[in-house]
Amino acid sequence: MKLLDALVEQRIAAVAARGEFDDLPGAGAPLPLDDDAWVPEEVRVANRILKNAGFVPPAVEQLRALRDLQTELNAVSDQATRCCLQARMLALDMALESLRGGPLVLPRDYCRRIAERLSERASNLNTADVGSR
Repeated sequence: MKLLDALVEQRIAAVAARGEFDDLPGAGAPLPLDDDAWVPEEVRVANRILKNAGFVPPAVEQLRALRDLQTELNAVSDQATRCCLQARMLALDMALESLRGGPLVLPRDYCRRIAERLSERASNLNTADVGSR
């Protein structure tokens, strides 16, 4: 195999020396890097098949959901609604960390329960605000 590789490299070098690569489309432009350049090679094919079928990895879905929640949070002024959104963001962030294998690995159900409790507290906070008015 090394002989074949050496032969291919020699032919490529000869063609480049004659300038036959100079007029190719995109010559001198940066190469478009694939979005999966940092994904392990053994996972790329499966990801590509899922992507072509319209599916995205769970981490990407969660990042999109976090972005949407952040946008919604920026538009809301009601404190109780903000607390609910922040609770959902926290749960999503914790689930995302567990997908990454980050320092905090918690089961999804646990993250969901935390979000529910934070939402309950936000609801109680909203009820207390209404009662004090």
